[in-house]
Amino acid sequence: MDHVNVDSDDVCNNIKTSNDKIIKVASSTTTAEDDKGGGILTKDLDSTGLTHECGVFGAIGGGEWPTQVDIAQIVCLGLVALQHRGQESAGMVTSEGTCNQSFHIHKGMGLISNIFNDDAIRKLKGNLGIGHTRYSTSAASEEVNCQPFVVHTAHGVLALAHNGQLVNCDSLRKVVLARGVGLSTHSDSELITQALCVSPAEEDGLNGPNWPARIRNLMRLAPLSYSLVIMLKDRIYGVRDPYGNRPLCLGRILPMGQSSGSDGWVISSESCGFLSIGARYEREVLPGEIVELSNSGIRSIDRVHLPADTYQAFCIFEYVYFARSDSLFEGQMVYSVRLQCGRELAREAPVDADIVSSVPESGTAAAHGYARQSGIPFVEVLCKNRYVGRTFIQPSTRLRQLGVAKKFGALSANVAGERLVLIDDSIVRGNTIGPIIKLLRDAGAKEVHVRIASPPLQYPCYMGINIPTREELIANKMSPEKLAKHVGADSLKYLSVEGLVSAVRYHMKVPGGGAGGHCTACLTGDYPGGLPDNLEW
Repeated sequence: MDHVNVDSDDVCNNIKTSNDKIIKVASSTTTAEDDKGGGILTKDLDSTGLTHECGVFGAIGGGEWPTQVDIAQIVCLGLVALQHRGQESAGMVTSEGTCNQSFHIHKGMGLISNIFNDDAIRKLKGNLGIGHTRYSTSAASEEVNCQPFVVHTAHGVLALAHNGQLVNCDSLRKVVLARGVGLSTHSDSELITQALCVSPAEEDGLNGPNWPARIRNLMRLAPLSYSLVIMLKDRIYGVRDPYGNRPLCLGRILPMGQSSGSDGWVISSESCGFLSIGARYEREVLPGEIVELSNSGIRSIDRVHLPADTYQAFCIFEYVYFARSDSLFEGQMVYSVRLQCGRELAREAPVDADIVSSVPESGTAAAHGYARQSGIPFVEVLCKNRYVGRTFIQPSTRLRQLGVAKKFGALSANVAGERLVLIDDSIVRGNTIGPIIKLLRDAGAKEVHVRIASPPLQYPCYMGINIPTREELIANKMSPEKLAKHVGADSLKYLSVEGLVSAVRYHMKVPGGGAGGHCTACLTGDYPGGLPDNLEW
């Protein structure tokens, strides 16, 4: 896993500068073949059609460079905190901030702990860097699709990491290809990178590239769905789509042992890792906002607003499932929203039972809320093997089902002879809940009443969540009564859409005092901007 200098002529889509100097990039990749703990996961795109949820992170040292902050360590730890958002591949790109022709790169398949060892971190020198953790997108789970993507332009090297999925990917691909640009992957992230290299009309070309203008041009071409971190020689741009569909937030690296001042700044999909790297949460990047991170601080460059007849649409499923419980969105902790979902669920779907428990871990907060509202005690009944991984985001059904079998054990002393209310955060395909109920009945449960702390998923998501077809969604095949019988439960009830929205808005504080808004398309079929067939901006 050594870093090597590679001539741009040997790398697909690399080009020469205006001075005909070959751009060089220090690059390294690793796969699970290099470290047997990684476990490469691949998929057949045509048979599964899975979309994605990823995590992005960036860090930059403040003040005089070279910075005293170990940027590679900060980015690596930031990615570890975002590991729940994707476990198939990861990558990091760093820059020393002095040369626009050289970045340090390390990418690989598998978990972050297997990709970034001490030797890799030492070679990722720099005063700024960005990273990405991923699972399968519209492009296959292969090393060529690992991010961040690096593109070599006449003005220097550009690196980009992307969370989301372009709804109008096909039309944007046609725009890029029509300009004679070749694409080496099917990733929409590479497509974004190449689109940024196109000069917009307002760029005069005399004073070098106007990157904010190029970003604004991209946002006009593709209004959703994305959060981006874009790294140039000496600065990082953070971009959130005008709908605010994907999360992105900012933090400040505190000097060691101090509660004020700044040693640098970070940008991340979630705030959950900030405390562990000595950073303090500052704020969210606003929908449509472009922010610039440099060694002098954070600056808001511009904000692209939505048309008057549209609404902000932050993905409500971030609260339900994807985000870590200690992350902050819209002025509230995800845990508190899940707790409130449980309270709402207890009001809507009460049941006469002895104990309340959860499918750990994302169902636990809702279970505590249900227990507090109903007065029924919370008791743990399942123990989790924490080394299996999340079944929802592995690419094949077979792996998901095998994951369930290895994932849980039952605490028979707690469940034997009891009437149990079992809380889970969601049901997607219905593959996991049935084996869990059987496990609990084998452990002696007298009754098992399932309560789901979110509404039934009935519609596909075109904006980056792993629910691509209606046929895969169990709620479209069975009513709650039929599903209860199918999975072996005594009863099964969902939280209503109104209950979920009420829980999300209970403590919500929208930055800037706006009304906010949430995407509930997977629950209601109400897509921001309309159905994808109509989305040709």
